[in-house]
Amino acid sequence: DYKKMARGPKKHLKRLNAPKHWMLDKLGGSFAPRPSQGPHKLRECLPLVVFLRNRLKYALTYTEVKKIVNQRLIKVDGKIRTDKTYPAGFMDVITIDKTGENFRLIYDVKGRFAVHRITPEEAKYKLCKVRTLSVANKGVPYVTTHDGRTIRYPDPLVKVNDTVKVDISSGKIESFIKFDSGNLCMITGGHNVGRVGTVTHRERHPGSFDIVHIKDAMGHSFATRLHNVFIIGKGNKAWVSLPRGKGVKLSIAEERDRRIAAKS
Repeated sequence: DYKKMARGPKKHLKRLNAPKHWMLDKLGGSFAPRPSQGPHKLRECLPLVVFLRNRLKYALTYTEVKKIVNQRLIKVDGKIRTDKTYPAGFMDVITIDKTGENFRLIYDVKGRFAVHRITPEEAKYKLCKVRTLSVANKGVPYVTTHDGRTIRYPDPLVKVNDTVKVDISSGKIESFIKFDSGNLCMITGGHNVGRVGTVTHRERHPGSFDIVHIKDAMGHSFATRLHNVFIIGKGNKAWVSLPRGKGVKLSIAEERDRRIAAKS
């Protein structure tokens, strides 16, 4: 009865097993584009195919996407990417020079990546959350970020869970924000994904998960694990522009009232 799995990495992704936030239709084929290995995890990324075809509607089919990326028109974080299933993820800057557009992948309150256009000025940098802090050989300190970057010689005050502002062209740290109560954060995982609020306090649980309490602009409080908290600004001033809704989650009734008001 013990059946052996096939050897090697999996190459396919079934449509129904694809991450919900890609919003692929259930009946539009049996497979979904499986993201390549890269800086973001499979379930937390948006492959370029889905972005160009399903979000921006610049292509109608998978084949058209291939034709676009092979013309070297798409840059992710300032590097030309010709891989149609390249996993772009949270805070990545996608640049299309031909149309003069810049996008930053950032969650809306429903936990989906919004099509969020940014100015060329803002497209020069991105925020990265520090995942690990360590020392390489010859005593060189370095940090690893949430998007797989290794940055050597960071500011000695930078610690794990802080956010660093990285200049995309040079890959250097321009400035940083400490993980501190009173700072603005966005939730990147769990039930509250995409919500923005101020950190009120952090409960430490040694040997378990630290819990962070957050209060949003409407005064609603909620809690999540430390791992899901991504600091995006000092005080209540965000360092990146936010998609519409500004990360404030409305109840279903409030959403309905807004919709009715907008219609009238």
